Amino acid sequence: MAVMNLEVLPPQQEEREAQRVQANREELVERIARAIREDGTIQPLPGLYLTRRSVPLEPLHSVVNPSLCVVAQGSKEVLLGENRYRYDPAHYLLATVDLPWVSQVLEASKERPYLSLRLELNPALVNSVMVEVGYFSASPITTDPMAMAVSPLDADLLDAAVRLVRLLDCPTEARVLLPLVSREIIYRLLIGEQGGRLRHLALSGGSTSHIARAVERLRQDFDQPLRIELLARELGMSVSGFHHHFKAVTALSPLQFQKRLRLLEARRLMLGENLDAASAAYRVGYNDASHFNREYKSLFGVPPMRDMQRLRTAAEEGAGR
Repeated sequence: MAVMNLEVLPPQQEEREAQRVQANREELVERIARAIREDGTIQPLPGLYLTRRSVPLEPLHSVVNPSLCVVAQGSKEVLLGENRYRYDPAHYLLATVDLPWVSQVLEASKERPYLSLRLELNPALVNSVMVEVGYFSASPITTDPMAMAVSPLDADLLDAAVRLVRLLDCPTEARVLLPLVSREIIYRLLIGEQGGRLRHLALSGGSTSHIARAVERLRQDFDQPLRIELLARELGMSVSGFHHHFKAVTALSPLQFQKRLRLLEARRLMLGENLDAASAAYRVGYNDASHFNREYKSLFGVPPMRDMQRLRTAAEEGAGR
């Protein structure tokens, strides 16, 4: 069960705790800013991503893996289906399955750039920590199956995040200590407010783990026709039950989920491999180019070619700064 500390701290101890939190927040800002000096995202260690932005950004469509997301400076908002999640230095975001989300940096400037870290949560490591602390025999403590949530960033989890970024200065030590710090972070998540969510999605039984398997299948076969009846049967679920549980976890229907994966990949192909819209549409599973164009405009706001012009212009302007 989650650890709930209801003890009231003496004033002096409370002041020391506040000072520790403030010192850790300042150190997290300083270390991330030093590690990434230009706008963008880097992966300095396996599974660890750092991001810096000096201006607020337009909404960005992408797929996020199971991750812990911590903002050191600034704030960010994530849109998943019709749900909005905003987080800042006092809050963390947890995603527990692969999800196609829309994210937007809200607060950023050259003087105070947006700085953040994202640590991917390896499922095998999560399972290992759960076994070690005996959580596989515990009942999930949340009835909310949604695979994303925002919670207050407590002092111990913040402290572990700081020690994680300290490893950037010690590559040799990082090879040994990164797995240990990652295990501690997972443990802190498990005993914290979102521990039930993390356990709920990692347990081997139950409808939520079935949906995690469905998400994995959809990511692998996004360009193939979606056969809901077959997928539901393989998971041992009714079609209506599969629809209900899938949307409860991902905030999207299976068809909407697949559509977003297809459109995101088509966008990547047009931008990264210079494909035209019709070729990209065919590669991701569309047989009707006009249908593809309509769905692309519905998601991204503009037709494919105009979107490519906009993205390339923005990239050129960014490179010229």
